[in-house]
Amino acid sequence: MAATAADSATSTISAADTTAHLADLKHDAVEEPSSSSKSEEKIASEIEIGNLTINESNNKFFHDPESCNIKTITSGDTPYASAFTFEELNLLPELLKGLYVEMKYEKPSKIQAISLPMILNPPYLDLIAQAHNGSGKTACFTLGMLSRIDPKLKAPQAFCICPTRELAIQNLEVLRKMGKYSGITSECAIRAGFGNEIHTGKKQTIRPPITSQIVIGTPGTIRHRIRANKLSLSYLKILVLDEADHMLAEDGFKDDSVHIINKIRCVNPQCQVLFFSATFNETVKEFAAKIVKGNHNQLFVKKEELSLQSVKQYKVNCPDELAKVMVIKDRILEFGERVGQTIIFVRTRNSAMTLHWILVEIGYDVTTIQGALKQEDRDRIVKEFKDGLTQVLISTDLLARGFDQDQVNLVINYDLPVKHNHPTEPDCEVYMHRIGRAGRFGRKGAVFNLLCSDADKTIMTKIENHFGTEIAEVRDWRNEEDFVVALRSAGLL
Repeated sequence: MAATAADSATSTISAADTTAHLADLKHDAVEEPSSSSKSEEKIASEIEIGNLTINESNNKFFHDPESCNIKTITSGDTPYASAFTFEELNLLPELLKGLYVEMKYEKPSKIQAISLPMILNPPYLDLIAQAHNGSGKTACFTLGMLSRIDPKLKAPQAFCICPTRELAIQNLEVLRKMGKYSGITSECAIRAGFGNEIHTGKKQTIRPPITSQIVIGTPGTIRHRIRANKLSLSYLKILVLDEADHMLAEDGFKDDSVHIINKIRCVNPQCQVLFFSATFNETVKEFAAKIVKGNHNQLFVKKEELSLQSVKQYKVNCPDELAKVMVIKDRILEFGERVGQTIIFVRTRNSAMTLHWILVEIGYDVTTIQGALKQEDRDRIVKEFKDGLTQVLISTDLLARGFDQDQVNLVINYDLPVKHNHPTEPDCEVYMHRIGRAGRFGRKGAVFNLLCSDADKTIMTKIENHFGTEIAEVRDWRNEEDFVVALRSAGLL
């Protein structure tokens, strides 16, 4: 358990690295939408999306009784039927082979069975889709992109835009695994390290036009490549926004996302747009409905179904910060190493560094990731964790969304997530994304929320009220047996 000096040198992060490499998240101002875009917005804005109850006359495919927790609203006259097998989707044999041989899938998940027919069947309507973490959303849009590609056309035909480079790289890995036998080409469009640059030897870089058929990247880089005329929109058939609520939020990547969508609409108005996320607040939901084409489909999971049933949530009252550290050290990590990997979420980069140094100082081998690190360091830390070389990862909300690691069974909220502009209000969407890192695809998992002030307790109560649930309390932070009982109840011991 204890780290050697060499191990500590490998896993720790220098203060110089932390301060010297700030994340480049600057966005240019969004362009004014074209007149055609404005008319489309007017049409879309007239669609009533506030009432998400199922209209039985519009509900064309509700044959699966197990899907009764999923609300759908369909547009137009296209009848849809749930796909109980992948064969029903008329996929190419090469894609079926990838699903069965590489992905080890047996049949579509609930969300895949309902959304894939809407994605893959003409007239290829836009889709706003929300489903809980670990339900198979990534496979939905990944298979959707692979299925729409003309392998003979060596040009970009599908984009997937993600809020972080870590998520973009992860999605590319899934796509290449699923499409292994298809011959479809793909690449990552992120700030460094995954491009197709040609180095001339004079410290100059020439970037030829992208010919990969699927491009997955971050919004700033995608926008830059389009602006530099290196990323063609002429043949684009499908655009995916992963973690769409963050991509369209005012404090997220709204400017870049809207700019990219407007550019695509001008060049290629028939391009299908897919919004996928585990959470959508009403503001983002309404905005998304305005920027999709007039007729579009919607798919939502009932709010009460969003709390992952396979993940047990606990709150631990700690008298001070030191007690929080001691709970992590003596109560959670002692058992956590037996049951899988652990992610500890903190609110700020400062908290990340402080907790990192404390845990390393008392003998734990931990790694820490946050946005100020060099890109190559972020990539290395994620790879080491995914490869199982490290068991404990401290993270800001950089990895709260979409980060998929099957072996993560424990999540610790060292700091509860709050809204940046309103620190007394919880960020319930981020909370849902954080706890979704444990118990992926129905596996067992536990979440420990560490509270040490009245403000923490108030925020925790608001989270409970938001999700309509009462989170169990670990009675005594000093009592080892109470944590054993909690982990046993979660199915981890």
